[in-house]
Amino acid sequence: MVSDLPRLSAPIDCKPTAGIIHLGLGAFYRAHGAIYIAEAMAHSGGGWGIIGVSLMRPDQRDLLKPQGFAYTAVELAPTGEVSQVINVLNDVLVAQENPTEVLKAMASPAIKIVSLTITEKGYCHEPSSGALNRTHADIIHDVDHSLPKSAVGFLVRALQMRRAAGVPPFTVLCCDNLPQNGRLVRSVVLELAGMINPELADWISQNGAFPSTMVDRIVPATSPEDIVTLANKSGYLDCSPVIHEPFRQWVIEDDFVNEERPDFAAAGAQMVDDVMAFEHMKLRCLNGTHSSLAYMGYLAGYESIFDTVSNPDFGRYCQRLWSAEIIPGLKPPEGVNLQDYAQALFERYSNPAIRHLTWQIAMDGSQKLPQRILGIIEENLAAKRASPGLVLAVAAWMRYVGAVDESGQAIDVQDPLAELLKSLSDSGVDAAAKVDAILSLREVFPESLATNPLFQNALLKAFSRLIEHGAQACAKELYQ
Repeated sequence: MVSDLPRLSAPIDCKPTAGIIHLGLGAFYRAHGAIYIAEAMAHSGGGWGIIGVSLMRPDQRDLLKPQGFAYTAVELAPTGEVSQVINVLNDVLVAQENPTEVLKAMASPAIKIVSLTITEKGYCHEPSSGALNRTHADIIHDVDHSLPKSAVGFLVRALQMRRAAGVPPFTVLCCDNLPQNGRLVRSVVLELAGMINPELADWISQNGAFPSTMVDRIVPATSPEDIVTLANKSGYLDCSPVIHEPFRQWVIEDDFVNEERPDFAAAGAQMVDDVMAFEHMKLRCLNGTHSSLAYMGYLAGYESIFDTVSNPDFGRYCQRLWSAEIIPGLKPPEGVNLQDYAQALFERYSNPAIRHLTWQIAMDGSQKLPQRILGIIEENLAAKRASPGLVLAVAAWMRYVGAVDESGQAIDVQDPLAELLKSLSDSGVDAAAKVDAILSLREVFPESLATNPLFQNALLKAFSRLIEHGAQACAKELYQ
């Protein structure tokens, strides 16, 4: 039995000095950013050890602490797998248990960077506009309490402590899939800081740094079977490994407080002046098609992206999204051929070793659709380009949040607006009423798009055909 195997362990006394705190210590960061940082230190040295922070649950701390916070990263390629032990985490704190300890760590002069992977919903903003949601319960709390609840609140209160102590601010390094993520985080941080103390907001604005980034690596959820397989192959028990594909990319704007950062370039990251072209390419080509395939595939009964694109109808649907609806509106980064980039993405989707679940990608769609899909549709409307495949994806999301799939089975919809979306879906007696009800949700649909008659008519047609014929048939007929 694997429980009889020795536990993976790493000595605490050989850890690098902590220079980074990471909020939201999930599988993606441990399979991406933490590996880059470990490699950067192996190449160029420096005190860039990481203190992870779980904002809500103690799960990761409890799993990693007995292992000295080391874990295994398993790369899955069609030709086989490669494993490595990552030993760059110094500690994991749990904000809900001890917010004072987290703030004290963030206020330490040794901490130069606070990075984040907290998903789109973690920024307490309106996805359709990017503005801070001042009515969010955590934001209301954080204005009046020095011990915050939200990630934005922790950033602001820690920066407030550093200012009071005469310590320079840390660089805030967002690693989430948000358009111009550094600018967005800067905006919500400054807005919350201004609500607490306008002088604090001025200090952050003048002295802080919020570089935008683009991150890319497919990291499926680790299953109990993955843990058993690794244990049988390695001879040790790792209770919190991460699984990832071979490909990785990290594009970072080179804008750090006092230029203090790891040697990211030595680990293969691209340091640039402006990340926008890379960000648009990835958000739209990868995340846009990922979400489209997730809703369409899930409705049709497919568990993973690999399963979905292995169906010829969905494979062609994906290819046409790129060629006809996404790439025509993109400006490629220098030296990048977008057709080649899309083909490489399709090969990644077709990796049978990576079981990236459609249900996992479908989470939090209300937070993801504005930047992944709706923005493209708006631009295509302005350019008089049709978007039938992307409109179909929006219709599939609308059907998905109704919480019943094509076979009549219940869907466990994970979304911060899940209850509201279900009630809006249920409030309509027919397809037109359901579509109109969900389109009224300004947290998701900007008024300019929601009231566009071309979009409204195309969406109603797509939704109606989904109900009548199902996702696969709609994908098949779309480009015939």
